Amino acid sequence: MNKFDHQKGRHFSIDEVKIYYEEIGNPDKPVLIFLHGGFGNMEDFNSVVPLLVDDFRIIGIDSRGQGKSSLGADNLTYERIQLDIEALLQSLNINDITIIGFSDGGTTAYRMAIESSIKIKKLVAIGTTWNIKDSLSTEEIFLKITADSWKAKFPESFDSYQRLNPEPDFEKLTKSMIALWLDRTATGFPNENVSKINCPTLIVRGDKDHLFSRESVCEVAGLIDNSVLLNIPSAGHLAYEDQLEIFIKTLKQFLNEQ
Repeated sequence: MNKFDHQKGRHFSIDEVKIYYEEIGNPDKPVLIFLHGGFGNMEDFNSVVPLLVDDFRIIGIDSRGQGKSSLGADNLTYERIQLDIEALLQSLNINDITIIGFSDGGTTAYRMAIESSIKIKKLVAIGTTWNIKDSLSTEEIFLKITADSWKAKFPESFDSYQRLNPEPDFEKLTKSMIALWLDRTATGFPNENVSKINCPTLIVRGDKDHLFSRESVCEVAGLIDNSVLLNIPSAGHLAYEDQLEIFIKTLKQFLNEQ
């Protein structure tokens, strides 16, 4: 199989929470981790992973509370998701990785690249809010989100969650996601700490992304040494899907550079 399917994976237990993951690709190649965005799951990357399976040992992870991973009683924060991922990788004896993170997954990846027990060789952040200022600029939008409004606007997202999640409670998840996006504390966005990132970093933004401004993407690219900025025309928040050919060409070049 060259796609994630939520059939062949396993659960990793941390505290009372079960984190679901799957492995595909070449087990003898370098490890490439995929981290999805809010209300999503690993299958969101299935337009991309078949193009990379020959060159990487690919691991998809459903973030806490999403996909096939349970939510638990702890507050959902970027720090909490980071700790889940690090514990899972340590259980697999994986010590160095490349990460592709979309939106929330990219925010978590930034945190890991700043300070982690896992060595980050390369980082790809797509549509990734990195500063609480970005999130607060869209706070009005976030505060209007309810379980019912999300279900009405994104029925496939809701149906997927209901089908996959071992402990479905969409009302609870929705409140947890909004709190995650508006977390002003040290457990949230990395903010200016991104300047501590020293691994090669590809920053991707769709030019029509309403959640991540041109000004912000230019600022974060300026803060991270050894970064490459790809602003994709005619693409929105899901830039990697909206302009797959452009994204894949740049991604492969970035991943293959020594």
